[in-house]
Amino acid sequence: MFRTFSMMLLVLSTISSQSQTARKPNILFCIADDASYQHMSAYGMIDWVKTPNFDRIAREGLLFTKAYTPNAKCSPSRAAILTGRNPWQLEAAGNHNPYFPAKFTTFIEVLGQSGYMTGYTGKGWGPGEAGMINGKKRELTGKAYNAVKGKNTPTSAMSPIDYAANFAQFLKEKPAKQSFVFWMGSHEPHRPYRFQSSEKQTNKRKADIKEVPPFWVDNDSTRSDMLDYALEVEYFDQTLGEVLEVLKNSGELDNTIIVLTSDNGMPFPRTKGHIYEHDNHLPLAISWKGKIVNPGRQVTDFVSFIDLAPTFLELAGVDPAKTSMQKIEGRSLLPFMTLVKPNPLKRDFVILGRERQDVGRPDDQGYPVRAIVKGDFVYAINYEPSRWPAGDPETGYMDTDNSPTKSSILAAYNNKSNPMPWNFSFGKKGGEELYQINKDPYSVNNLATKPEFAIIKKQLKDQLESELKLQGDPRMFGKGSLFDQYPYSKEAARNHYNRVMKGEEIKGKNAH
Repeated sequence: MFRTFSMMLLVLSTISSQSQTARKPNILFCIADDASYQHMSAYGMIDWVKTPNFDRIAREGLLFTKAYTPNAKCSPSRAAILTGRNPWQLEAAGNHNPYFPAKFTTFIEVLGQSGYMTGYTGKGWGPGEAGMINGKKRELTGKAYNAVKGKNTPTSAMSPIDYAANFAQFLKEKPAKQSFVFWMGSHEPHRPYRFQSSEKQTNKRKADIKEVPPFWVDNDSTRSDMLDYALEVEYFDQTLGEVLEVLKNSGELDNTIIVLTSDNGMPFPRTKGHIYEHDNHLPLAISWKGKIVNPGRQVTDFVSFIDLAPTFLELAGVDPAKTSMQKIEGRSLLPFMTLVKPNPLKRDFVILGRERQDVGRPDDQGYPVRAIVKGDFVYAINYEPSRWPAGDPETGYMDTDNSPTKSSILAAYNNKSNPMPWNFSFGKKGGEELYQINKDPYSVNNLATKPEFAIIKKQLKDQLESELKLQGDPRMFGKGSLFDQYPYSKEAARNHYNRVMKGEEIKGKNAH
């Protein structure tokens, strides 16, 4: 009998071991709010921002050098991550601050239905309204874990949410053998900032900045603003370290894939919400202890945020075709980790775009753009070039966050001391833009009207429109006005321009 009992224990132990081995991998997804890829120090592009925790994950895993969001604004960028579809394939969710359509299921909702425990801290999807399911608010990024607050932050402008402590609470509630997907959504480096907080609290100095982009005014105010942004980026990186320490202490590290990125570029003029390198080109690092072949590699292929959802679903062994998700446009990045294929995506381009974002145009109009990045070029079509790309002057160019940098540009324009930054950041752009990124990283020399670039421009335009037609983009079929007709989910934001012009609203009050 003792032998029988011992054999039973051995069988149970073997089953338990096999079950543990077969556990689906956990997913820890960490996303900054408004950080450009140039400012993660792993890329080696600047030295006035230090991000050691992001850099460590890049060293231990993969650093993607050509990762792009299809839309450089919070709501549509996050919607693309969650659905694997481009914003122009997401109806109202292609806009900023929308009602999220019920027909689009997120990968986190699917993983929750597939046995994963799901949750988030900080900022999930948004801003916007997620809608209801069976009388309950939809949890597009899982259950919220934001109760633990009171974090001692560098400035009072930063979120008091203790991201790491809330992650620890999530793990405490998780059953021991259940896999998880957790979304750590930092609120940093989103505005507002405390002006000159970086210089007062750190050894950073304005002279540390070797170059100010030519579409801003190079003065003390702008440089201080840039350093305040740097302080918030470094706080995001600090919280990454705290979250990763919680993961390590939980014993879940070895079975967790870690993804670090940002939703769009830095919250400055011309670098958030448009289609340039500081807007859509974003940081991306992925680690998975013991699972990535030749860790420390740089991946130079073009990847898009629409590739993240299919990656997570493949990791979880979930076939999206057998779920309630709409057709996924992206492709899994898992082959980059396993190196089972020589060219996993077979994609040498990415497509970008924008529709309506923040308030400030007549009748809540957007500024529709589609663009393609291929090789060293980015080509863009501005479908309504008569509109103001950053919002109308009468409402204060409210498609650009208010900041000392913005104020400096407007002051230099108004006093006629330096009108060029205004032209780049707020002026009208014409119907087409073409930039050679390797020679013009700030995208300030528009080649669209140059005869010597006519052939490359036509090739890019033809490919862009061909791809968009295949994807069912309403703009390719004369239905682009649909995006202007979807209402803002925030009632106070609706008809902002019209109400300002009637004297019913204060300029810029309900911009965000």
